[in-house]
Amino acid sequence: MAEILETSTTTVSNVIHGKTGEVSPAMVEKVTRLLEEYNYIPNINARNLASNKSGIIGLAMKADMVKDGNFMKDPFAGELTGVVERVIRENGYFTMLYISNDIKEIINSVASWNADGLILQGMKMEDAILLKKRVKKPMIFVDSYFSDSLFEYANVGVEDWKGGYEITDYLIKKGHRKIAFLADNSVGVDYQRLQGYKAAMSEAGIPYKEENFIRLEPCGPDMSPLLSNVYSRAGEFTAFVCASDFYAANIMNYLQDHGVRIPEDLSVVGFDDNSYSTMVRPALTTVHQDVTRKGRLAVEKLFLMIQGEDCGAMSTQLPVYLVERDSVKEIIPI
Repeated sequence: MAEILETSTTTVSNVIHGKTGEVSPAMVEKVTRLLEEYNYIPNINARNLASNKSGIIGLAMKADMVKDGNFMKDPFAGELTGVVERVIRENGYFTMLYISNDIKEIINSVASWNADGLILQGMKMEDAILLKKRVKKPMIFVDSYFSDSLFEYANVGVEDWKGGYEITDYLIKKGHRKIAFLADNSVGVDYQRLQGYKAAMSEAGIPYKEENFIRLEPCGPDMSPLLSNVYSRAGEFTAFVCASDFYAANIMNYLQDHGVRIPEDLSVVGFDDNSYSTMVRPALTTVHQDVTRKGRLAVEKLFLMIQGEDCGAMSTQLPVYLVERDSVKEIIPI
């Protein structure tokens, strides 16, 4: 191509790789036209080999209790994955994704990718320790809590404790005292939301009982057993605090199909403020978190780490706020 255009191979290479600052607009147009004529596709593998980079960013998501048999059905997971992939692509890299509830499977996969960096969502302390031992690459965690960690780690999350506290406090101020907390686990993010719920209850002088925590036990694609168990407990409470909009929406639909009126018989709130919260009826009162901002920030921090630059605060908690809709009834004292 350089011979055809009577220019240097460096000039052609610069245009191919987008380094057009020192190339005249006329020459850029000529090279571009010739590339299109020959259907030229750069050999990315060769380029990455020459630069000692793979051009790959790994995204590994651990789902201990895979919702409905498919973690990506949760809008939270879809939104996070979508923004991470987009920002990675905007930076000229490719995304490799792995979702599993088995940390050994995750480690074996990400170790084989030779990725330039990793974004890891939903990991526990013991998972992070194993990852750090096996994979010597820059990594950033999303929504992880490692208490008394023996190593320094970067994490991007939200104010989970505050969200759990504020949504529960909201219910209490609406006159509710029989309030249950529903989640499929009590670690990490959901643990923090549970602790916020407990703090609000304690502050209001409402004693916490273990039976107030309704553990949701997904068992594959059929959610009927889980929802049936929730239905059997509905009469014990006036309000449910769900750890996610995914569960809140499914619970609301099931209860209403079985004669429980929301919010007349039972108030329900969620956490995330995703598409489910406005699709269900009544519209769901919930805690808003900016998943897109969270995913973008995680990628931006990781690229700074890859480049050996300061990525700022190692632990970032993005703000949350209450979104009031129609799924809560005010109980007026008699």
